[in-house]
Amino acid sequence: MSAEATNPEARPEALPELRRRGRTRLDLRRLGRAALLGPTPRDRLPDAIGHVAEAHRAHHPDADLSLLRRAYLLAETSHRGQMRKSGEPYITHPLAVTLILAELGAETTTLTASLLHDTVEDTDVTLDQVREEFGDEVCFIVDGVTKVEKIDYGAAAEPETFRKMLVATGNDVRVMSIKLADRLHNMRTLGVMRPEKQARIAKVTRDVLIPLAERLGVQALKTELEDLVFAILHPEEYEHTRALIAAHAGERDPLPAIADSVRSVLRDAGIAAEVVVRPRHFVSVHRISLKRGELRGSDFGRLLVLVGENADCYAVLGELHTCFTPVISEFKDFIATPKFNLYQSLHTAFATSEGPTTQVAEVIVRTRQMHRVAEAGVVALGNPYTAPPSAEPIAAADCDEERVDPTRPGWLSRLLDWQQSAPDPDTFWDVLRSELAQDREITVFRADGGTLGLPAGASCIDAAYAQYGEAAHGCIGARVNGRLTSLSSRLSDGDTVQLLIAHDASSGPTADWLDHAKTPAARIAVSSWLEAHPDGARPADAAPRAPLSVIGLRSGGGNAVADLPDATVRLAGCCTPVPPDAVEGFVVRGGAVTVHRVHCATVAQMRAVGRTPIAVHWRATADCRVTLLAESFGRPHLLADLTEAIAREGVEVVSATVEPPVEQRVRHSYTLQLPDATGLPALMRAMRDVPGVYDVSRA
Repeated sequence: MSAEATNPEARPEALPELRRRGRTRLDLRRLGRAALLGPTPRDRLPDAIGHVAEAHRAHHPDADLSLLRRAYLLAETSHRGQMRKSGEPYITHPLAVTLILAELGAETTTLTASLLHDTVEDTDVTLDQVREEFGDEVCFIVDGVTKVEKIDYGAAAEPETFRKMLVATGNDVRVMSIKLADRLHNMRTLGVMRPEKQARIAKVTRDVLIPLAERLGVQALKTELEDLVFAILHPEEYEHTRALIAAHAGERDPLPAIADSVRSVLRDAGIAAEVVVRPRHFVSVHRISLKRGELRGSDFGRLLVLVGENADCYAVLGELHTCFTPVISEFKDFIATPKFNLYQSLHTAFATSEGPTTQVAEVIVRTRQMHRVAEAGVVALGNPYTAPPSAEPIAAADCDEERVDPTRPGWLSRLLDWQQSAPDPDTFWDVLRSELAQDREITVFRADGGTLGLPAGASCIDAAYAQYGEAAHGCIGARVNGRLTSLSSRLSDGDTVQLLIAHDASSGPTADWLDHAKTPAARIAVSSWLEAHPDGARPADAAPRAPLSVIGLRSGGGNAVADLPDATVRLAGCCTPVPPDAVEGFVVRGGAVTVHRVHCATVAQMRAVGRTPIAVHWRATADCRVTLLAESFGRPHLLADLTEAIAREGVEVVSATVEPPVEQRVRHSYTLQLPDATGLPALMRAMRDVPGVYDVSRA
């Protein structure tokens, strides 16, 4: 099934004119008559399922069709006498849905479940009968589809219906594949319904099912659904686009000649490739017309170049950019960085003179396997599970029992994680549409080596709730790529994030977290906590507390010696140099020399105003003075524990300052006299080992 075709089947009155080119279509009336004839001899397939068998064998030549035959016979017998609103026998619907999936390359189990997907809901067939006849796996899929059937399109019913759909999809992505094919066939035959119901169904398809098809990579279904929805919800724009395409059909198309030029270039380069012209579908033409205004002949389609290996894709790209004039702004490499929905291709464009005008041709380069996955997404991956599923649904939260599913991406896991905690249907519905509207994902690394999948633009707050759930209420900060940062900081693809959690009952989020939380899980958790704690978690202090200071008596330059006779030497408090730091000195008022580390900001300032540095060296004695900053969570006896840890290392406290707590975080500053500079790393480790301390650094 083509993901990009010019002629969608949009409205009933336009059916004869708008047949898709190059697509096998079911003759529903002929199939209806065939279905009414009853069973056929056991040694051959029923005529009505011949289309499905032919499409299935095209993708799976060795497939065993006996399972499909038995499934069709059960479906035809159980649905016999039932009619669709269009007047066709009901069996034509599961046949059409199954043909759609067969054209996409679905494996036999999916097609079997598709033929039976309405039997349990609409007939006397039970799940036990399906399990006994076709096995646990088919039964599991049919049960999942059954749970999301019979949608009541009232506003109150939609959220709960799609909540069930998400859970079913999380347990087996083939459930959603069948549901999408089911919706596509229903949309093709929507003309028998009242206009208001058509619009209601089209809006739900636009808001949820089309984004889900995009997320699952099933572009063939997504693009046709887009065109059908476009025709219903935007009839005037649809008619205008249809007129543009019709006018173009009567003109000379430059793309075939450009395709011939590309074939010649690749043939001369010795690259085996297939070059085809891909007409744009209606919505794509509409978007291009809005973007560019007047359309050129080459804007109504794109060139698709299919090759055998990944390396050939880049070889093709090199030849195109060498032999034609590339439009660099149009180049995108989705092979090196695939989209979140499994999509891989190279996109580029080049300008060429074709006839009297210059044409810009857009080109997609991919391997044949990439093409299959780009068209069919998860449907093309066959059975993604390592073992047959049980007949009972598996809870998404039960990680030990959950089946391994390589097709289950991060966005689906996030939806399953937060959907149970959505406080009400309206919130669920709004957040679901917002989440599905995200078009890009990032991957960040946790401090323990694990990864988190987050939507683009996510902040440290989102990472905290993705990793810790409700325990993230106590998050007070984060380190991104080793540097301390605020929770509102946005994360980029490949960042390493370490989250700082205060295990304190008085810790909690603030209202401004909602301004920076992007994921549904974070927003719902923060909103719920704020509603449960309207007065906040931390009582306001009666008056600001002054810093607590403990001042020692020692001062001076330690063991630093300046190359200036009789000068008083002092170690700068801004950077507190210690041996063997590289240092410089500057003369200040009174003739004293202040010693700084060479990378201290004050050194640059002194040099900028023309101050001459004084050479400084360290005495052979090992004692030194240093200022350390300790950052910690607030708790009782913290100052005493830190002082005790310093004393155990044989270090003297010259002065100490403790700032008032801010959001449960406390900052300590210690000026210390060490008997030996080599003991500084051990001292800092000992201070970090004090419970509640999460960072110790030089001033």
